[in-house]
Amino acid sequence: MSDRTYAILGTGALGGFYGARLQKAGLDVHFLLKSDYEQVNKYGLVIESKDGDFTLAKVHAYNDVKKMPQCDVVVVALKTTQNHLLPKMLPPVVKDDGVVLVLQNGLGVEEEIAEIVGNVTVIGGLCFLCSNKVGPGHIHHLDYGQIVFSEYTSNYQPRGITERMQQIADDFESADISIELAEDLLLARWKKLVWNIPYNGLSVILNARTDELMADEYTRELVEQLMYEIAMGAKSYERIISDRFIQTMLDYTVKMTPYRPSMKIDYDESPQDYSPRTVV
Repeated sequence: MSDRTYAILGTGALGGFYGARLQKAGLDVHFLLKSDYEQVNKYGLVIESKDGDFTLAKVHAYNDVKKMPQCDVVVVALKTTQNHLLPKMLPPVVKDDGVVLVLQNGLGVEEEIAEIVGNVTVIGGLCFLCSNKVGPGHIHHLDYGQIVFSEYTSNYQPRGITERMQQIADDFESADISIELAEDLLLARWKKLVWNIPYNGLSVILNARTDELMADEYTRELVEQLMYEIAMGAKSYERIISDRFIQTMLDYTVKMTPYRPSMKIDYDESPQDYSPRTVV
């Protein structure tokens, strides 16, 4: 069993699920919480999952990053709208020569983190997960769960598969989390955007689930056009996304269980304290 310690910054639908799985597998995990702190500190975390329900009656819960121990791996599972807090959050909790694992979407976040904590390894993680937070400390895992890991380098030059990536992948796989290792972080992020940008944006603008977007020939065509625009953006960074990959994403979405992408859920339900989130 690995003796690496993990900190989860953002114990929501994503961070709470992955962190709970790591602790269930026997790893030492420390969770940063906000509104859920009292509930989780007293009662732990409840995970309902298609792969089997479980409860962690006791977890290491904190409401202040300064109270957390320094950890080998710090998992950033916050929404990117909270990343302005990272300059104060990261330095106290990550060990020298540790790892920051960024489980967020978008471009450029690893570069920002490397500027905050330059003495660590930064790994990008692209999550393919359907998970809802249905109450304080209560997470419902609906489907999927795979993460693509790729290590950050200056100017996003391909790094290849590193020993540090493999070590952390082994920890996640010990928790029955499927991991794919990618040699090129920038290419992996652009590929994730091929799905994220069309379905998140159009689901809000057109008030539609993924199955509704794919069932209508006009909106499906619009999805496809957007995917090709994103591929053109990737090409401007000398990253090639094939037509075959785009077709695979379209076919993949047709077969998915109907659901609302994360932006749609946030848009619909953000006034509620414990709105469901889907992270794909």
